[in-house]
Amino acid sequence: MQTLRYSHLPAQISTVHIALFTDVSNSAALRSRIVRASQLEGPEGDTEREAVNFAFIDARLICSLLHLQTAVYQAILAHAQGSLRTKTVHSEILWTLNPTNNITEAIRRYGVADATSSLIVVRISSPDLENVEQRMVSVVDGTLAPLDELARITDWASVKKYYKLNAEPAVKEAAKDSARERAVVDEIVTSSVAMKSVMA
Repeated sequence: MQTLRYSHLPAQISTVHIALFTDVSNSAALRSRIVRASQLEGPEGDTEREAVNFAFIDARLICSLLHLQTAVYQAILAHAQGSLRTKTVHSEILWTLNPTNNITEAIRRYGVADATSSLIVVRISSPDLENVEQRMVSVVDGTLAPLDELARITDWASVKKYYKLNAEPAVKEAAKDSARERAVVDEIVTSSVAMKSVMA
């Protein structure tokens, strides 16, 4: 798990915990649990919402750690400025990652799906939150992996499809060199995420 701190931001959103899970076996149950938690009322609902109070992101659609960090930071800024377009800072990350402004589509594409096998879990909190990794492990049945394994997980064809990059001249020009093509796609996608709040 990686922890980032943004001391210039309000304390309650100044700390970001990021973990990558591979070989996830409970995606369908996790998705159902998230939906159920959103519908429960009273103390039971509060407890369950806290248990799943993370951004669950399909790791196949993340090009790089910078791509992810850009989306996380944009969501934190939106929260700090009172301009969230979704209900929580965690769902805002999914919205920020999606190239369109459709929130339902963002959750469907970038969130946990029944068949998700690699999952990035993000928690934005105050620095006082304890046992974050344990909380993540208690919710996700999978193998905690180093974040640098993300490079072998990314589904570049899906990223290009969702961002409509197959006809992009810079991508076509780099197509003969897969490493260069991936770098170009990552740069375009990360720039798009960084600019989304300005363009929306």
